[in-house]
Amino acid sequence: MKKRFIILIDFSEYSGNLIKYACDWSKKVNAELFLIHQSIVLAPALTDNESLEQIAEHTNDEALQKLKALAKELIPPIVKVSFKVSETNLQLTLQKFLEEPYDNLIFTGIKGTGFLKKIFLGSVALQVIDNIKNNIVAIPKEIDAFSHEKIYVAVTEKYPFNISELNKFLNFIDNKDTTIIFFYLAKPNEKIIGIEKHLKELKEMFSNRYNTSFAIYEGSNPLEDIKKVINIKIDEMLVIQKGSRLFTDQLFRKFLINELVYEGQTPLIVLP
Repeated sequence: MKKRFIILIDFSEYSGNLIKYACDWSKKVNAELFLIHQSIVLAPALTDNESLEQIAEHTNDEALQKLKALAKELIPPIVKVSFKVSETNLQLTLQKFLEEPYDNLIFTGIKGTGFLKKIFLGSVALQVIDNIKNNIVAIPKEIDAFSHEKIYVAVTEKYPFNISELNKFLNFIDNKDTTIIFFYLAKPNEKIIGIEKHLKELKEMFSNRYNTSFAIYEGSNPLEDIKKVINIKIDEMLVIQKGSRLFTDQLFRKFLINELVYEGQTPLIVLP
């Protein structure tokens, strides 16, 4: 099946590097690029339907031209690219196109704010992650080149790991010189026999295609321990699963996104 990268563009300062990153990756796996923008139609409250449609058409046309200009500047002619601009809710647009016969990755930007660099994914990204059943790549604004020497995959014992979706994601990854580390963050005094067995099974399952290993970070401060191993470099990727403690727990989320992803320019992959 053909591969496609769906890139969510809002024309913010993050958009340029997001396109560069996806484009760089696409050339390595022969994926098409599909740029999507949800336009915001501004009109007086009492505008009639016909006028509202005209305003929406004009707004979409302007956004489409801006989108094409951005693509022309950043995407070489050898890369196939298509566009979609609509005022329709972004989630509805995505669900429609995900029904088409492609293997898709959805790309969105990670945004930071405030002098303390308190990080949040952004309302649009969180809505997409919460409601769209597809692998999503969230990119910090400073990164613009694709690399994947080490892929850290967070595993939890109680929440079933989505092996099928991980395999779908790995179809976009060249196995040459790639190491996958399956890891678990243990709470103090937590029994780890079961999770250790599960990590070993995952390590063996993917060892025929990649260099694989596993790790359990336990003790009084597992968050500090993991930072010693995940070096927050741009040649690393962090994979977590939606619904797991690593994504829903506020303490872990703040650590993962702030320390590993944003500060270290580490791409975050969210599995459904």
